[in-house]
Amino acid sequence: MSDLTKQELISQDAINKSLWSACDTFRGTISADTYKDFVLTMLFLKYISDVWQDHYDGYKAEYGDEPELIEEMMKSERFVVPMVELKNDDGEVIDSFKATFYSLWERRHEPGNGQRIDICLHELEEANGTKLKDAGKSVFQDISFNTDKLGEEKQKNTILRHLLEDFANEDMNLRPSRVGSLDVIGNAYEYLIKNFAASGGQKAGEFYTPPEVSDLIAELLDPKPGESICDPACGSGSLLMKCGRKIKEKYDSKQYALYGQEAIGSTWSLAKMNMFLHGEDNHKIEWGDTIRNPKLLDQNGQLEHFDIVTANPPFSLDKWGHDQASDDKFARFRRGVPPKTKGDYAFILHMIETIKPTGGRMGVVVPHGVLFRGSSEGKIRTKLIEENLLDAVIGLPEKLFYGTGIPAAILLFKRSKSDDSVLFIDASREFKAGKNQNLLSSENIQKIVDTYQNRATVDKYAYLATKDEIKENDYNLNIPRYVDTFEEEEEIDLMEVRAEREQLKAKLNELEGEMAGFLKELGYGA
Repeated sequence: MSDLTKQELISQDAINKSLWSACDTFRGTISADTYKDFVLTMLFLKYISDVWQDHYDGYKAEYGDEPELIEEMMKSERFVVPMVELKNDDGEVIDSFKATFYSLWERRHEPGNGQRIDICLHELEEANGTKLKDAGKSVFQDISFNTDKLGEEKQKNTILRHLLEDFANEDMNLRPSRVGSLDVIGNAYEYLIKNFAASGGQKAGEFYTPPEVSDLIAELLDPKPGESICDPACGSGSLLMKCGRKIKEKYDSKQYALYGQEAIGSTWSLAKMNMFLHGEDNHKIEWGDTIRNPKLLDQNGQLEHFDIVTANPPFSLDKWGHDQASDDKFARFRRGVPPKTKGDYAFILHMIETIKPTGGRMGVVVPHGVLFRGSSEGKIRTKLIEENLLDAVIGLPEKLFYGTGIPAAILLFKRSKSDDSVLFIDASREFKAGKNQNLLSSENIQKIVDTYQNRATVDKYAYLATKDEIKENDYNLNIPRYVDTFEEEEEIDLMEVRAEREQLKAKLNELEGEMAGFLKELGYGA
């Protein structure tokens, strides 16, 4: 690579800064929770347009100006960019163009920006089949640029013109020849999702798991080539893709399959686009409520089984489907029905039923109440421990997750355990403090992983408990019952404290005498 080429490569920071600046187009007009869909969808369109154009220009440089030949070769690309035809009320074609960002940008000063963008997205979706659809569900079904949310027609057209101009910025030139070998686009996508999560309050947890937590879970579950990985509450898909990335990094293999289900339509769309941008073609992401209507089924209509099941489900979800649980046709709640207003164990029980009987393993993020709450949750917890499914309980620091400051825990479950012990790790005090959120450093993560793999007691950090010990604690999994982090206070020498106090009194008397002298010289004394 020449020095010139190196200079032309764009940095991740430059792309991130341009993307965040593009959000200014919407600020003050609509909420971040609404405009995130517009910005993320435009990023998707810009990326595939730049990749397509880069490849087209490459063929042109190699074969000369042969449009028909090049068009034929472009049909073998990972995705297809079709022609778009705009018609009037009489059905006459009034304009035609390639369904790319640049066609829209060239027409940005004309009326109808919203309509053109919507048509462009629809044609791209139709031309690329299942890559942008699942079971007839459209990725762009819940997003329309031709919406009154952006104001009346004139204002809407102006806002969208500005958006197109923001993405035409040279820092947003996302051609592979300029991006290089890094996963810049996927990183930019997750950067935006992270920033929307940081400003999105409680809704943030609906679509984003902090990358360090995803890293930790992926390391703990240790996915291997040939395995199937499922997240039944997949959000934007970041946790799933992190597991897949571990296989690529560790084994240089893409022999794995990703499965997921997401209840919120717009978040399901994020997951599909995110998978596409990361080149994760071997995936199946379903749209629907995992508890009420699980979609990942085998050919007999039963729950599909996976090597790894992992999730960061919504904490203590109210109205999770309690009324239908007792009649569940998959018998997921045979150990007990979770409380009506807390759905944590509903997700845990679903996940347990979907790990393979041999070698299956599972990691789930939960609030601490799951560890010790009684009633039906206590009975479920007891049965899971008695069945020797629980492998580890890991306490995390507070303020790791967007939208909530409460500390969480990771529960690890395993089929085919070699013993009946449970490892407790208290990692709550080891983190990197951030401005608004705490972070797990690579050292913090590695210590947790090493401790889990060594599976041994570590003073004031980890404890390997037997099933009998847990039984003695009434199946309460509250971490302080097992990991003693108490630090004895240093013994106080009262005679030393008294001597120091006398010295301070003497010094104070000396200063008082000096002050009285100064005041007398100034004429304030008696």
